[in-house]
Amino acid sequence: MGNNNDKKVARVKKRDLENMIIAVLNEAPEEGLNYKQICTVLGLKKDIQKAMVVEWLNILKDEDRITETSGGKCKINNRGKFVTGIFERKKRGINQLVPDEGGEPIFVAERNSGHAMNKDKVKILIYAKRKGKELEGEVVEILERSQDTFVGTLQVVKNYAFLVTESKTLANDIFIPTNKLKGGKDGDKAVVRVVEWPDKAKNPLGEVIDVLGKAGENDTEVHAILAEYGLPYKYPVAVEKAADVIPDDITQEEISKREDFRNIVTFTIDPKDAKDFDDALSIRTLENGLYEVGVHIADVTHYVKAESIIDKEAQERATSIYLVDRTIPMLPERLSNGLCSLRPNEEKLCFSCIFNLNEKAEIQSYRIARTVIKSDRRFTYEEAQNIIETGEGDFNKEMLQLDKLAKLLRKRRFDKGSINFDRFEVKIEVDEKGKPIGVTFKVSKDSNKLVEEFMLLANKRVAEFVGKVPKGKAAKTFVYRIHDLPNPDKLDNFAEFIRRFGYKLKTEGKGTEISKSINRLLDEVQGKREENVIETIAIRAMAKAVYSTVNIGHYGLGFDYYTHFTSPIRRYPDMMVHRLLERYMADGRSASKSKFEDLCRHSSDMEQLAADAERASVKYKQVEFMKDRLGETFEGIISGVTEWGLYVQLNENKCEGMIPIRDLDDDYYEFDEKSYCLVGRRKRRMYRLGDPLTIRVARANLEKKQLDFELI
Repeated sequence: MGNNNDKKVARVKKRDLENMIIAVLNEAPEEGLNYKQICTVLGLKKDIQKAMVVEWLNILKDEDRITETSGGKCKINNRGKFVTGIFERKKRGINQLVPDEGGEPIFVAERNSGHAMNKDKVKILIYAKRKGKELEGEVVEILERSQDTFVGTLQVVKNYAFLVTESKTLANDIFIPTNKLKGGKDGDKAVVRVVEWPDKAKNPLGEVIDVLGKAGENDTEVHAILAEYGLPYKYPVAVEKAADVIPDDITQEEISKREDFRNIVTFTIDPKDAKDFDDALSIRTLENGLYEVGVHIADVTHYVKAESIIDKEAQERATSIYLVDRTIPMLPERLSNGLCSLRPNEEKLCFSCIFNLNEKAEIQSYRIARTVIKSDRRFTYEEAQNIIETGEGDFNKEMLQLDKLAKLLRKRRFDKGSINFDRFEVKIEVDEKGKPIGVTFKVSKDSNKLVEEFMLLANKRVAEFVGKVPKGKAAKTFVYRIHDLPNPDKLDNFAEFIRRFGYKLKTEGKGTEISKSINRLLDEVQGKREENVIETIAIRAMAKAVYSTVNIGHYGLGFDYYTHFTSPIRRYPDMMVHRLLERYMADGRSASKSKFEDLCRHSSDMEQLAADAERASVKYKQVEFMKDRLGETFEGIISGVTEWGLYVQLNENKCEGMIPIRDLDDDYYEFDEKSYCLVGRRKRRMYRLGDPLTIRVARANLEKKQLDFELI
């Protein structure tokens, strides 16, 4: 018997054991561990195993990778070790390296940062660890710059100029020789490329690549926000010209290849300021009593051929960007607002998902087809809502029937574990010059939900059509919209946080049990003071939805298969889905997984950047709106707690500002991360997330998009 066990032990590969020992010592306390302790941690009990550990410790000592203390304890020898990773520049000069190989971040003092900028890939030399101090190192080489262009305001004097940036990613202003200003003047916002940063120089050297205009002017500031996120603020002329020559007539030959929906009641429902109508709905009652509902999506890929100049530009942009006062389209305007937009009384080419539904909104059959439609009416959400509420208006019979079916679909979706994040959206009203004149809240009503349900149904069916294959068969490469389970630690923290408001949350059990528990909570907090804070933290506990060729399902929606098919005018993944669908409907071979995975990653990244820019544009307009309200008093609640202060969201208009921690001068406050609060050292006064406060508007800094509040 003993012999068998020894063979089993020998199966621990030598190299594996080396890595296991290093991993244990990396996590060990500062004084290190002796060989017996290492064996205990690794669960190694046999003599042969212990002997292997001793052997490895001797090898590691010979290689100077570990040191042995006088007490026989071994610890990692970090002295003189080089590590590569991503350099992160934090506020107030607190910089760190996040190592590629994982483990704790390593502190890098400003004087040792070697001109590294935020998110640069660098190599650092680790210093010998001092007792009681965190690990520290210095940058010895910049391996890869993360960005070389910056946005800021020009300061021009007689013989030289500087770009003063608001960027936290750059510690110093950029020096610009006057012959590299490209016409930029003092006080202009500009985009500058860093050309070099000599070792001994305090400032990097740069050249102006674009002048955006006078700081403070609306267009200038909007373009600056886009440039800051590396997003395009102009459309290339060559791409627009390519779009202008696409023929706009639909040939009889093209119509003959498609299903004809031109004589079936069809309409679009969109926001009142929309111009790009991606989707239309048709409905009719069939002879067998079933309802035929067509979800008709603009056939963008009929016009935009793969690898064309228009396609490459759309692929690079990956998404349209919706800022407060404008849309930065993914496709040239002739396509997005013209050829592809499903405008009323015009014949349009579509890619459609057509459902036959019974009275209970159960799918009896469905098909995916290329179609031609002619929309009878363009409804705004408000007009559609009015028909749903009053029962009167154009196409009221069709609208009410669609609404009835949508409500049944919605109920079934929530019964199966879909999470109901039904949040309001802040909408800033601006005048023709872009100046904010009011703040309103967009609440999702039945007309919004009607459209949403049929889009979800089409997206889900298209994903199932490709992804659901008979057992033993491999699914072809496809673009899925995936959403992972919530992070268990974040969920536990969230449950602990809401307990003090008197709410409970299930954090263990089947995925649907947790999602139903989240739904119950979201229902309970409706209309309560803490509603917004609890919803915000619930969303933070969730994973982010992304694009991938590897399908893990969509947790938030409770779907095993989901994709994006319904918005090809404004999202590149939908164009990819249309192309793959066409290919597979014609029995084409599976597409290249790695190519589409790269495109998925790029699309997810661009979606995140666009969302950040959209938030920055709202923030900018909120600060501009509040600039005229300096000194005024407002009620709000604490919406964020950090080590540098409290964020407060105003009840009246949802604008958010900060009370800096230095202004809380009645005590020394410390940040308790787990409980989302600041606690006074002496008086133990607490400022917690969700607490109500009365504030005065103290400062409005447009440059930094920052509001400062004073506590009353």
